Amino acid sequence: MLTLFDSTENFLLTSLQLMSALFIFVIGLAALWGVYAFIVDSTQKTQAIRRNYPVIGRFRALFERLGEFFRQYFFAMDREELPFNRAQRNWVYRAAKDVDNTVAFGSTRNLTVPGQVIFVNCPFPTLGEDAVPPQPLTIGPFARQPYTIAGLFHISGMSYGAISKPALEALASGAAKAGCWLNTGEGGLTRYHLERGTDLVFQIGTAKYGVRDSAGNLSDERLQAVAAHPQVRMFEIKLSQGAKPGKGGILPAAKVTPEIAEIRGIPVGVDSISPNRHPDVGNTAELLDLIERVRRVTGKPVGFKVVLGAYGWLDELLGMVHARGVASAPDFITVDSADGGTGAAPMPLMDDMGLPLRVSLPMLVDKLNEYGLRERIRVIASGKLITPADVAWALCIGADFITSARGFMFALGCIQALQCNKNTCPTGITTHQRKFQRGLHAPTKAVRVAAYVQNLSKEVGIIAHSCGVRSPRELRRFHAHLVQADGRTIGLDQFYPESERQIVAALSWPQTWPRDQMGVAQGSEDRLRPSPLGPLRGPSQRDLIIQPATGDIFP
Repeated sequence: MLTLFDSTENFLLTSLQLMSALFIFVIGLAALWGVYAFIVDSTQKTQAIRRNYPVIGRFRALFERLGEFFRQYFFAMDREELPFNRAQRNWVYRAAKDVDNTVAFGSTRNLTVPGQVIFVNCPFPTLGEDAVPPQPLTIGPFARQPYTIAGLFHISGMSYGAISKPALEALASGAAKAGCWLNTGEGGLTRYHLERGTDLVFQIGTAKYGVRDSAGNLSDERLQAVAAHPQVRMFEIKLSQGAKPGKGGILPAAKVTPEIAEIRGIPVGVDSISPNRHPDVGNTAELLDLIERVRRVTGKPVGFKVVLGAYGWLDELLGMVHARGVASAPDFITVDSADGGTGAAPMPLMDDMGLPLRVSLPMLVDKLNEYGLRERIRVIASGKLITPADVAWALCIGADFITSARGFMFALGCIQALQCNKNTCPTGITTHQRKFQRGLHAPTKAVRVAAYVQNLSKEVGIIAHSCGVRSPRELRRFHAHLVQADGRTIGLDQFYPESERQIVAALSWPQTWPRDQMGVAQGSEDRLRPSPLGPLRGPSQRDLIIQPATGDIFP
């Protein structure tokens, strides 16, 4: 027994001596490193802080890096962060997980901040049995294969390369479950898009990945091959993107894997930088020519995505459509906000270029009304629209559909780590490193993507019913108010007024359509305005049909 005690005592003493020696050794190494760092910092000439504060100055970069995480989790209030605050992200997380999304006690939103949108409730809200789901809308009446879909909320462009394989698989599967479309982004069409059977919008970027020939020009044969897939329902020509108007797509070299390089036809491990505009589109006439060419070759609806900036350009575009005929018009316009997202962009363009959606969306809708093209050209709103209130606001202004990219990234588990451009996304969404991708289980995330769409659409319906209308697309500008600097509110219909000339033009649009090309058209939403004092009675705006021969309206 004594021997065992002595052995244990000897073992403990030996262990303590070894740990002491190791501790002294580590302290010695640290001291040597400190001397070395002091000499290097004192003599180097590139960084003033390190030269003036040797050794200590090295910790500045570390503290800046850690500050991002400390601010997010410990110091920032729920509604302070940008680009999306904690309250917005948490709503998406709960909606995607399909858990209770109610809140208690009272709102943490400051309702006196100028620019806030407040919806005005009706004294007699719509009863549940009177509510109707969003009705189908047709895009591209002059295309050989128009596209009809009812859903409000869809997935915006995120290319394979910008996002990972499991992220794309989850989005494609979730979109199929939810009945929404998925925009391919400008990186081309892959088997991961097609395997899930979801509706796809093929985006033609300025580099024309996926539809270009060996010289980099648009190829009719490649267009036909893409259009031959029944899942590809529309084509979107990307003119500009919210986070970087005037700059082409940027895929950092670290994310250009052999597979992605093969899909895009570019070298492996080299930055993929698209031209800042389509080389073959230098004016409005050439844009309409390109739209017509793609529509003729593919037989499917064709529109374009743009960040609005120059006010006069819409007049030129829509005036030229009238001169050529309404069949020449784009089938849809996706208007992106200046505060939209991206995987990588120069800061001056991300921060300071383009019009935000609160300016550009009403401007586009009003111009379409003014030129009598509101029902010919569908409006898709994009840019920081991730919550029911965001979507309802866009519907009030006049959007037909809403798309989001970052909202769906949150549904996949994005934590806003701001690492999209570094191939180090900790959630596996925007990285091609397997060690990070393994945490993203595509089948599980697909369910969350679908739940996000369904719960968002449900709560947009709750807002619509509280405003006294039967369906979200019946929301109008007078259903929402804008908070002013003095704390008072003003209706969106007063802040963004529609002139009499615009209303008259909007009412007369079907009579300008060729009778042999279009027999029946849906009525303009502005013909009947639902009363702000009660639920809509009689036929919905979307239920109106126009008699082809006379232009008369009947339910």
